[in-house]
Amino acid sequence: MSARVLVVDDIEQNRKLLSDKLKNEYFHVITAVDGEDGVEKALAEEPDVILMDIMMPKLNGIDACRKLKNDPRTEHIPIVLVTALNEREDRLRGLGAGADDFLTKPVSDLHLLSRVRALTKYKMVADELRKREASGKRMGAVDIVNSGRASEPARILVVDENERQARRICRYLEGLHRPISHVEAGQLGISGSMVDLMIVSLSNEKLDGLRLCAYFRSLESTRDLPILVVAEPDDEKKAVRALDLGASDIVIKPIDSEELCARVKTQVRKKRYLDALRARLDQSMELAVTDQLTGLHNRRYMRVQLESFLNRSLMGGGPVSILLCDIDHFKRVNDIHGHAAGDDVLREFGRRLSENIRPADLACRYGGEEFVVIMPDTSQALAQAAGERLRQIISDEGFRINRGDELRVTMSGGVSTVAPEDTIDVLLKRADDALYRAKSSGRNRVEMELLGVA
Repeated sequence: MSARVLVVDDIEQNRKLLSDKLKNEYFHVITAVDGEDGVEKALAEEPDVILMDIMMPKLNGIDACRKLKNDPRTEHIPIVLVTALNEREDRLRGLGAGADDFLTKPVSDLHLLSRVRALTKYKMVADELRKREASGKRMGAVDIVNSGRASEPARILVVDENERQARRICRYLEGLHRPISHVEAGQLGISGSMVDLMIVSLSNEKLDGLRLCAYFRSLESTRDLPILVVAEPDDEKKAVRALDLGASDIVIKPIDSEELCARVKTQVRKKRYLDALRARLDQSMELAVTDQLTGLHNRRYMRVQLESFLNRSLMGGGPVSILLCDIDHFKRVNDIHGHAAGDDVLREFGRRLSENIRPADLACRYGGEEFVVIMPDTSQALAQAAGERLRQIISDEGFRINRGDELRVTMSGGVSTVAPEDTIDVLLKRADDALYRAKSSGRNRVEMELLGVA
């Protein structure tokens, strides 16, 4: 897996060493000579991963990391801080600044490549979601408000056969999060898909940590679940293998409680960032096919679905019928009571339609005060009966408007049923003709298409 890696170090020899290691594995490398240059290059080049030395003039690596993580343009880029000393304080400060991982000099090829590859996978997912979100924003269909989950405690599943160590890990995380051991989770029926993060010991015998990483990455429900593995200090190869199999980060024993909490915070933050992107994309997809006033499907979605039903019917499936309905004298509502009252009527009309059709039927706002109900596997006679029932439901009870007044609202409807060689437009035209007859005949009625008339 190739990626664009930005290497930031004020010592040329260090830059060249890291660059050569990465280039040998076909990564595209960009270099920067200090923290300020690194921030500028990150903004200009948009790398997939940043390797940042801590000790640099002008702007040190931790401050540069904090600056990049506080900028919406670069907050999603994974940053690995590189330090000459394996200092606990450096790790804690770096994690507090938003760093995703650490490498200690001299940097081993195994550690370097495994971490860059693991973070590249995360970045690729984030980039794809960001790209789709950008498209949604251009369409005006994405709400950019945050989900508000960033500060909520995370539910964490601790998988460790050593019950004493599992309880210790849970104790470290209590207060900030909601940890639970796999034994308690089994008793409560809590699965991997119900948690925000999983901590897995690689020392397990029965519950093979590597196999668990591979298993959870193979399931759609847990594919993006952060997995933090706990490894023995002399089990480096197993820890690196865990990263290759999908683990998100490594904690080496003996476990430092502050470092554990900082790494958990980093993984939860990244997960919730992706969750927020996915939620906004789901919302944008919903907005793209939904009429915002009534909550019904919009005209675009109606045509796509109607074409599918129509093709299925013309290929030997059951008949599909449509009801095209129109609110009678709707212009008077707007003229006399105002557009806010008109919106109230449209919303209530849409609610009554959606709550009084079959689960298989589809209610859509066609435009203005016109609505369409698609009825698959429905004959013309049944569609006529359904239209009449809806007409009665609309007229039987008054519509309350914004001032508390109650208006009597009625509807007219036209029914048409698929015929050989029909198109969507022909089917809608016959329903529109039937609707016109209903209005011409006094309104508050439902007419069927005239058979044999296109």
